[in-house]
Amino acid sequence: MNRKETRLAAVGIAAVIALTASGCSAGAGGGKQTLELWFWGAPPAQQDTMQEVLVDGFNASQDEYELTVTFDNAVDKNIQVALSANRGPDVVYGSGPAFASAYAAEGKLADMTPYAQKYGWKDRILESMYESGTYDGKLYSLPNSIEDIGVFYNTKVLDALGVEVPATYDEFVGVMDKAAQAGLYSSVTGNQGWKPVNQNYISLFLSQVAGGKAVYDALQGTIPWTDPVLVQAVQESSDFYNAGYLGGDDYPTLNFDQSMKLLSEEKSPFFIGPSLAFQFASNYFNDDAGNTGDLGFMAFPTINPDLPSPYYTLGTTASLSINEASKNKDGAALVIDYMMSDDFTQRMNESWPGYWAVPLKEFDLDPADFGGLSRPFVTAMQETIAGVNEGNYGYFAGTFFPPATAAAFTDIDSVWLGNTSAQDFLAGIQQTFDDEKAKGLVPPLPEPAG
Repeated sequence: MNRKETRLAAVGIAAVIALTASGCSAGAGGGKQTLELWFWGAPPAQQDTMQEVLVDGFNASQDEYELTVTFDNAVDKNIQVALSANRGPDVVYGSGPAFASAYAAEGKLADMTPYAQKYGWKDRILESMYESGTYDGKLYSLPNSIEDIGVFYNTKVLDALGVEVPATYDEFVGVMDKAAQAGLYSSVTGNQGWKPVNQNYISLFLSQVAGGKAVYDALQGTIPWTDPVLVQAVQESSDFYNAGYLGGDDYPTLNFDQSMKLLSEEKSPFFIGPSLAFQFASNYFNDDAGNTGDLGFMAFPTINPDLPSPYYTLGTTASLSINEASKNKDGAALVIDYMMSDDFTQRMNESWPGYWAVPLKEFDLDPADFGGLSRPFVTAMQETIAGVNEGNYGYFAGTFFPPATAAAFTDIDSVWLGNTSAQDFLAGIQQTFDDEKAKGLVPPLPEPAG
């Protein structure tokens, strides 16, 4: 699910049929109505957190509904099968707004606008995040969390290299070069098992080189995707990859979990990736290992000197929608509302950093209230939200681009590997985008400052 590197093989067809047949509000014991949510196959400790905070918490908060969660490593595939048959869970968990908008266009998701008005979601949620879930003027999804594509670093490795935490892009590249000369990875990351990881890095360069305003203009159709500033961004992403700054030759054989392990083993100073990777970091930087204080996170150093610094690449970890086939849409909306709250955000982040930066306009958490990696994660997300409120951000493709256009950017490695030019790649993007724009699939977006 959602760029997760722990993705396993798809479940067998019998499991798909069983899941599909089970959805959409069966009766529960005690007269309660059962609500279903299918979620990706999180590790056991995180499943326990979700059971305690979401399932038990929601069920105790009211006496009309009983929420159940099924953890499923093939949730994307099984959701597709279920929705196509007008079945499936009441609350639809997906890979992000681009995922949701495709189903909204097919009439598979319920219009959540009346619930947004009832619960005040538009006033509560960051505008860019709220708007990303709209289609044809109606709300069909809300993100469960924001994220930024930044840089994790190991302070022990930086100390061994005799350098400080880099403050500029030139310093950052200099540290990576020094690491390579010392026989280390310049940085670690990779797309093994989940090619859409590529979207992280092309989104990063579109933001950091072209800037959010240029990408916004391309999404509005006021400049072509082949505009020179966008071509430059694509080319610079290729130059970065070919310099070995994305895991080097091992990019195709590493995933986020393996990369975080290498970072903890001091094999690299940096892991470039989305802030959701804090959830992988907790496996290797923790109290038992005694190295929690070795891990840091910073915004990716701004490349284009004409852009503000810091400058963020705004995205989401996943999306939450209501199944149009659900027999209890009111209950599903109540679950989503429960998740869009300060209390839920506080409790989830106490033991599950990286995945639950609920996109509240006021991310009113005190980092001092948190221990372990939850503290730097909360700080990072507060800084990201402050930057977003100032308009200093670009867009993550999987969140803000129409679905087929986002998927087309996954093939950015065709440029990195020299199979096509940046210009020709973007000419293909333009063809895909034109088709989706004509169908009204481009979400309305607030305009960034730069």
